[in-house]
Amino acid sequence: MPDRWMVFAVIMLCVVGGAAGLVFYVRSRVRRFSRSMFGTDSLIDGWKRQERELAATPCSVAGMTRVYEPQIQRDFPEFNWVQFRNKAENILVMALGAITAGSIGAMTECSEALKEQVRGQIAQNERSGIRETYKDIRVHQTEITRYEKKMGKCIITLQSAVEHIHYKERDGRIFSGREDLMEQTKYNVELMYIQDESRANADHGVGLNCPNCGAPIKTLGVKRCEYCGSEVTPINMQVWSLQHYYEVSYQRV
Repeated sequence: MPDRWMVFAVIMLCVVGGAAGLVFYVRSRVRRFSRSMFGTDSLIDGWKRQERELAATPCSVAGMTRVYEPQIQRDFPEFNWVQFRNKAENILVMALGAITAGSIGAMTECSEALKEQVRGQIAQNERSGIRETYKDIRVHQTEITRYEKKMGKCIITLQSAVEHIHYKERDGRIFSGREDLMEQTKYNVELMYIQDESRANADHGVGLNCPNCGAPIKTLGVKRCEYCGSEVTPINMQVWSLQHYYEVSYQRV
C-alpha cells in the first residue's frame, strides 16, 4: 500500500510540475508576443495602448485631387474646389448632427436628396427604438477621390477623414460604439452637377441641346456645339449639389 501511495504522489508531482511548466511556457510566449507587438510585457496593457493610438490616428484618404481638379477646371472653369470642400465638410457634420438631434430642421442648405437620406436614417432609428449619437466631430482632411461623367451628369466624389464619438443606445443602454473613445473613420460625399434642379428627373440628370442646330450636348460644361460651332449658353441654371454620403471604413481594434 505505501508503494501505491508513493507512485500516486510521484504521478501527482509530475502532473503539477508539468502544468506549472506549461503555464510558465504559455506566459513566456504571451510576454514575448506582447513585447514584439506592443513593446510591453502585458498583453492587456498593450491592447489598450493600441486602442488609444488608433483612436488618435486619423485615417488616410484616397486623395486624387491633383489628378482630377485640373480635369474639373477644364470642364467647369467656375468650379471653386476650396469652396466646395468646405461646404462638403460642413454639410457632413450637419447631417451627423441631425441624426443625433433626431430632426433635419437645421439642414437648411442641403439638397432634398441628402435631407431624405438623413430623414430615412432618423426614421429607421425611431422604428428600432434606437438613439444614435455623434459628438466631438472633427474633419481632418478632404480630397477628391473620383470624377465621373455619365448619363448627362457629372459626379465628384469627395472623401473625408473624420473623427468622432459615435454610439447607439436602446432602452438607455449602449449596445454599439463607446461614449468614452474616439473613432477614426472615412466618409464619401457625392457632389453632383445638375443643369436645372427643378426639371431634373429621378436621378437628377437632364439633357441639353444646342440652341442653333438642336444637336445634343454630350459633355457637360462645354461652351460651343461640337457639330455647328455655335456658342452654347445653357438657359437652365447650373447647380452643384451634394446628394449623398456614406461611411467608407471603420478603424477600431
